[in-house]
Amino acid sequence: MYFCRNTYILARILAIDFGKKRTGIAVTDELQIIASGLTTIATEELIPFLKNYILKENVELFVIGKPKQLDNTDSESEALIIPFLKKLTKQIADIPIYRVDERFTSKMAFQTMIDSGLKKKQRRNKALVDEISATIILQSYLYNK
Repeated sequence: MYFCRNTYILARILAIDFGKKRTGIAVTDELQIIASGLTTIATEELIPFLKNYILKENVELFVIGKPKQLDNTDSESEALIIPFLKKLTKQIADIPIYRVDERFTSKMAFQTMIDSGLKKKQRRNKALVDEISATIILQSYLYNK
């Protein structure tokens, strides 16, 4: 939510679980209370998807997972995310980026799938794991903001 000429404009927060092939995306409601999975898309289509999405919806912030090792150093995947961050900042400069530690989000997503009663075949859906991971990243941000 941001302030504009005596009016509050409601805006969403969008979270990204970046992957080499697929990227999970989650968003908040306009009051920024609830995080919900939005979709999983091919990573090569991510920037065009984001540009299109922000034309339709007010987005205040991008929350992007920061993959870390157990010893708190960056994981190998971070090397793939850095070029994406540079491209995102260049192409969508007016929306700030906040990074969130994403350790264990895939494991938590898989456990969430088990806990929700999804069958084994459904749990093999990696796109769904990515979308749930993005939702967990966003929930973590909302909880700690």
